[in-house]
Amino acid sequence: MADRVHLYDTTLRDGAQTQGVDFGVADKRAIAEALDGLGLDYVEGGWPGANPTDDAFFSAAPRLGHARLASFGMTRRAGRSAENDPGLSAVIGAGSPVVTLFGKTWDFHLREALGVDLVEGVDMIGGSIAEVVARGREAIFDAEHFFDGYKANPGFARDCLRAARDAGARWIVLCDTNGGTLPHEVERIVGEMASLVPGDRLGIHCHDDTGNAVANSLVAVRAGARQVQGTLNGLGERCGNANLTSIIPSLVLKLGCETGVTPERLRRLTHVSRLLDDRLNRPPARGAAYVGASAFAHKGGVHVSAVEKDPRTYEHVPPESVGNRREVVVSDQAGRANILARFRDLGLDIAPGDPRVQRLVDEVKRREHDGFAYDGAEASFELLARRALGRVPDFFSLVSFRVITERRTDARGEATTLSEATVKLDARGQRFLTVGEGNGPVNALDGALRAALVPMYPALGGMRLVDYKVRILTPEDGTRAVTRVMIESADHGGHAGAARHWSTVGVSANVIDASYDALHDAISWKLSRDGAT
Repeated sequence: MADRVHLYDTTLRDGAQTQGVDFGVADKRAIAEALDGLGLDYVEGGWPGANPTDDAFFSAAPRLGHARLASFGMTRRAGRSAENDPGLSAVIGAGSPVVTLFGKTWDFHLREALGVDLVEGVDMIGGSIAEVVARGREAIFDAEHFFDGYKANPGFARDCLRAARDAGARWIVLCDTNGGTLPHEVERIVGEMASLVPGDRLGIHCHDDTGNAVANSLVAVRAGARQVQGTLNGLGERCGNANLTSIIPSLVLKLGCETGVTPERLRRLTHVSRLLDDRLNRPPARGAAYVGASAFAHKGGVHVSAVEKDPRTYEHVPPESVGNRREVVVSDQAGRANILARFRDLGLDIAPGDPRVQRLVDEVKRREHDGFAYDGAEASFELLARRALGRVPDFFSLVSFRVITERRTDARGEATTLSEATVKLDARGQRFLTVGEGNGPVNALDGALRAALVPMYPALGGMRLVDYKVRILTPEDGTRAVTRVMIESADHGGHAGAARHWSTVGVSANVIDASYDALHDAISWKLSRDGAT
């Protein structure tokens, strides 16, 4: 099968409905850019008008090089025209080149839940899609609860698709919204709909309530669908959505489909999967297909012997094809290819046989054992790599720091907290002793560092901390636990003038110490990229 399959990611909307997941604007931007770099065709940013986070995201939408950004919303409400529906206007007015609208295609919902006549329901779909097209946007129709609706009233479900098709929808997506449809049903129904909607306009959107979302998506492609919707790592409400980190390599490596994810880009899949988990401050699933840490792990005995003779015995694809690595407990073969691939991403030219490569592999493994995670902290990894090659100067060195946090009660009886940091450091042959105050110890420490460094490096004045996350790595140790701090920083751009975001990491049993290491890397990365000396 060599047909082109288009990939549509809904992580930033569907994924946000996962229990325990709360994306900030900075998270959404970073994830959208990672999906774009992976080669996704569409990235759905959220629902404009539904919440302040999505409004802020679309008001300063990231510039994507490959993917098309989509806004999401619903068709017009009953009793309103498409031109005068505030909700629809907010979605179209977000300015994204693609507008995806969902509409009811199950007669049960219209009659029982909304009290809407079926003829009106069909017109709501056609009129809304026509309005999107008239406004010069690419229109996508998500046929909500389509499989249940088709089984209950096939005539009405067909009328809904026909209305979207005739109104000019670029894609018509069949949604298994409650995840209850099985693969043999999906394959049959998608095949039947391919006679109504041309395959190059037909898509599939599956939920995982029976554990079949990936299988349902793949059989839909076999039956004629040419757009697949899903989320990274299968995030989503209830049991989640179709997992793109499983679907993409299955399409490319198993079914031979052409996608925007080229074989070279596919090598970034594991990295992007773990980047998402790091943004969400949660551990990756070790047993995840293709990208899990255990996906290509072998624990001695007969299996190890067989793998060392011929990896195909127990590895259905080469681990490096998806950016993962083989782990053999008795003889670890991991890491080298991954490090070289990251060197290429950074534009670092180094021979594979250079002994510094192996030293860096060993250093990364040691640090990861200690709790560092570089998938979500690319700036820290870049510094580590450049330091191994002797290409990053020490812009400043810490002599000592002290942080004091005071909590007191003011005259109104309200508790207030103030942090003060004192930093002693050496830079450009001078010693500095500076003090900073802030809303919390990390803010105070950042202020003290800037007080010493901004006079020498004025560009640091435009650097700001965007996000700060702490993960407890050893919860069994209680308050003595080892912590990992992830910091995202931003500025208004270097010599090119484009805004930049970068992430750094620090690990320590002391959260302030870990924060200092992440701050040190954040400042050093900016100075290095800006060409400071």
